[in-house]
Amino acid sequence: MKVSPENIIELSERPPRLGEQAPALGRRALVVGCLLLIAGLGLGFSGHHGLAHVLHAWLVGATFVLSIALGGLFFVILQHLTAAGWSVVLRRQAEMLASLIPWAAALFLPLVVVTLLGHAELYPWADHAWAAADPVVSKKIGYLNGIFFTIRMALYFVVWYELTRWFVRNSVAQDRDGDPQRTVRMRRSAAPGMLVFALTSTFFAFDALMSLDPHWFSTIFGVYFFAGCAVAVFSTLILGSLALERGPLQRIVTVEHYHDLGKWLFGMVFFWGYIAFSQYVLIWYADIPEETIWYKHRLHGGWQYVSALLLFGHLLVPFAGLLSRHVKRNRAALGFWAVYMLVLHLADLLWLVNPTIGGHGESEGMVFGLTDLLLWLGLAVTSFGVFILRAQNQPLIPARDPRLDESLGFENQ
Repeated sequence: MKVSPENIIELSERPPRLGEQAPALGRRALVVGCLLLIAGLGLGFSGHHGLAHVLHAWLVGATFVLSIALGGLFFVILQHLTAAGWSVVLRRQAEMLASLIPWAAALFLPLVVVTLLGHAELYPWADHAWAAADPVVSKKIGYLNGIFFTIRMALYFVVWYELTRWFVRNSVAQDRDGDPQRTVRMRRSAAPGMLVFALTSTFFAFDALMSLDPHWFSTIFGVYFFAGCAVAVFSTLILGSLALERGPLQRIVTVEHYHDLGKWLFGMVFFWGYIAFSQYVLIWYADIPEETIWYKHRLHGGWQYVSALLLFGHLLVPFAGLLSRHVKRNRAALGFWAVYMLVLHLADLLWLVNPTIGGHGESEGMVFGLTDLLLWLGLAVTSFGVFILRAQNQPLIPARDPRLDESLGFENQ
């Protein structure tokens, strides 16, 4: 977009918004998503593993939605922390993704309630008698119990909600009053906000995912989860920008912005691989049975194929595919890799969660089927509907951010 004072004034006075068809699209997505969820729940409860399969599939889908929302929050905090100018026209999308955190909390509520009631189909430590009798888990009962688990989960979502509300409220208010001091305040809040985000997302990963096998632990697991969130949000921002560029963001989002998004996606793919390898090699080298058993479950019973898929499909293939500068500046190619990485991110979450369906840290081999697909699609589509309905009345860019002109005229060197 050619930057001129007239361009800036026009965008400030009439910022782009979603079209009139947005509410109908959001409502249709909610209806379709609910139908998919009903079908998935019906099929799951009638299947061999029943409630256990449903809860694990729901956890994968809910974590997928939450990972995108947390990735959006990370993106927002990071841009303020670094006073980035290139990303201003993309930041509102990330703010709206982060605003899905209350919805993600609602998705996690059934899992928390089931655990609080003592059902151990998802988290074996919820069975108090088993936990007390187990020589390892009995020492963790002070932390791994339904009441404290519920308190911690509530704390995480409240903290994330307050962080999101602070940044989004100031960003939207700046659209109205144009006060540049709001940018200063958001930047000052970014450093402590990033620290709080890092701590809460790390402990959430410990609680929601790592404690599925209460015997196993990894101090790097929270970073692994964060890397997946980063891959997910940059993929989503690419797809969102491609969709909106055909309409309200035409000539606002340019190939230069895609180039940087592609660089970020490439970097996060490599970072995910680095963390995954670091976790694996340290556990392999130590060769401690209570640590290696976690990988044993994921290298046998059919899960070895998913492990190979992650090694090649989540790391080596996209590493080569995203390496070229030309790919990052090609909308079609970058869009393909964004979809591809979201699918592989979902496979990564499946690999983390479903091997524990056997219960009590044991695996029954590969458990995966139509139930998983229906519930994942249902949660994703309903979340898309909620996103559209929440975003329909918001400007799609921070129209009076003092760095808007820098973003509009951004060029890679």
